[in-house]
Amino acid sequence: MANYVYHPADSRGTVDHGWLHSKHSFSFGSYYNAERTNFGVLRVLNDDQVAAGAGFGKHPHDNMEIISIPLSGALTHQDNMGNGSTIEKGNIQVMSAGTGIQHAEFNASQTEEVKFLQIWVIPNQRNVEPRYQETRIFWSKAKNDFLTILSPHKIEDIAWIHQDAYFSLGDFDSNFEKEYTLYDEAHGVYVFVLSGKIEIDGQVLDSRDGLGISNTDKFTIKALSNAEFLLMEVPLQITN
Repeated sequence: MANYVYHPADSRGTVDHGWLHSKHSFSFGSYYNAERTNFGVLRVLNDDQVAAGAGFGKHPHDNMEIISIPLSGALTHQDNMGNGSTIEKGNIQVMSAGTGIQHAEFNASQTEEVKFLQIWVIPNQRNVEPRYQETRIFWSKAKNDFLTILSPHKIEDIAWIHQDAYFSLGDFDSNFEKEYTLYDEAHGVYVFVLSGKIEIDGQVLDSRDGLGISNTDKFTIKALSNAEFLLMEVPLQITN
């Protein structure tokens, strides 16, 4: 029988620095919850809003796969490898921090806030050569389907990371339902609703709710309204 871990949107950790409003699904920074430190190798899921003209100054990371998915507005990235670009909804950005990377990210607009998901995945290899990747997301292909946007494999138009993980987007019309089959039945899936309302095995999820699903090889998602959501399928065991 499948196992479920339900995280209502209003149960997340909250950070408000004025220029940064962030909701943490898992323990991060000043927010700590012993029961919410990770879901398998999914270590961080931050729902960030950065004020116009503000951002994160240059700071270091190592041995982590860091994924950014803009939801609205424009996010500018700079790092010590010489990469510099601005991404918007329709892009996914990946950094393999490996042996060490320094980067800065800030709102590209002086008038509008930027909203994005910052996601950290624990890698299956340590001390790899740092890398940066930016890939386009074809949101139209997620209409009433599961669109894979990240995998362990180097495939054109899909971001990749050093972990046996698969991220997929769904954009379902109201009352549409579809079965998701896991790539590996030993994995779990963390479902995060971006907008709208969905139902999974009787559990109703509203916007920004999360649901961790394990001990199953498939499950069905039904949209109770027009809904967008992110599926993060990850190994449940940390091996490195």
